[in-house]
Amino acid sequence: MPYTAGVIVKYGGNAMKSLELRRAVASEIAALRRDLMVVVVHGGGPVIERELAARQLPSEFRDGLRVTTPDAMDVVEMALCQLNKQLSQDVGQAVGLMGRDCGLLRAEVLDPALGRVGRVTAVNADLLRTLLGAGLTPVVGCVALGPDGEALNVNADTAAGAVAGALNEGIIFLTDVDGVYRSFPDPQSRASLLRRAEVEAGISEGWIAGGMIPKVRAALDALDRGAPFATIASGMRAGVLAAAARGEAGTRILP
Repeated sequence: MPYTAGVIVKYGGNAMKSLELRRAVASEIAALRRDLMVVVVHGGGPVIERELAARQLPSEFRDGLRVTTPDAMDVVEMALCQLNKQLSQDVGQAVGLMGRDCGLLRAEVLDPALGRVGRVTAVNADLLRTLLGAGLTPVVGCVALGPDGEALNVNADTAAGAVAGALNEGIIFLTDVDGVYRSFPDPQSRASLLRRAEVEAGISEGWIAGGMIPKVRAALDALDRGAPFATIASGMRAGVLAAAARGEAGTRILP
């Protein structure tokens, strides 16, 4: 089966809190494969929080990134590995992978003050293309391989963007809102298409604010890395993923 056009789906957040919703999204990913090859990239904040709390380890964030001590890194990797296999099972005809597998994700330390947090510097795109060519869906958990050969915790949004760039494919960020609004929460103000310059203007003018800023920044980062488009869409409602892949839902961001 030759490699053809595909899309990267970044999956995580609130959609993972409900087993029913998680499986519904997985079913939509499986259905999308009839038209496109799909790579899934996931985080797992709620799962990590639960496992850290169970071990009475602190949970601290700085600028939206989890401070990751060596002890916390062990828990992050364990939690994401388990979730990775569960998501692969949900999607079906899928292979769960972490950054350690064939050097799939390599990273450098982002900031020593954050501990074992990394920024992806390289993606083994050939491995992903081989799996896609075999009719399998790669499901990638956001733990990367650091320069010292040990694991680094990487932000799922930026990791997904790195994968999209490495494969030169578009990316859909599934989140808990329907897209970018010019006047939130007025549904009539959702922007179906934005160019980079409009996104930057939206941030400076204040109609892109709060939690939407890191989402659009991740989208712009994906474009910088080579993705032809990035779409922000809801992962909380049925049918949105396929519509977003067609450019009919969410907000598509172009260079």
